[in-house]
Amino acid sequence: MLVLKTLDSMGPMHGFGIALRIQQVSEDLLQLNQGTLYPALLRQEQRGWITSKWGISENNRRAKFYSLTRAGRKQLEEEAESWGRMSTMINRVLRTT
Repeated sequence: MLVLKTLDSMGPMHGFGIALRIQQVSEDLLQLNQGTLYPALLRQEQRGWITSKWGISENNRRAKFYSLTRAGRKQLEEEAESWGRMSTMINRVLRTT
């Protein structure tokens, strides 16, 4: 969900940029390493939620840029709704015990 939200908010990005943005927004609480991020990007691409194409990064290096697809936007909406329901339920339990 975090990768999809990042691409939805920021537009096409390369993997390192996605990881940096998530780290930045989370105020360094989340740090995605390559072993976590790139398999997740591959799975999301295989599911049709994102697409990729090669381009040149801001430091003039060849990089794969990822973009959100229509199916990815739909998936993001579904996951955000599910997360909202789950966090509401957890908050209810924590308040009552």
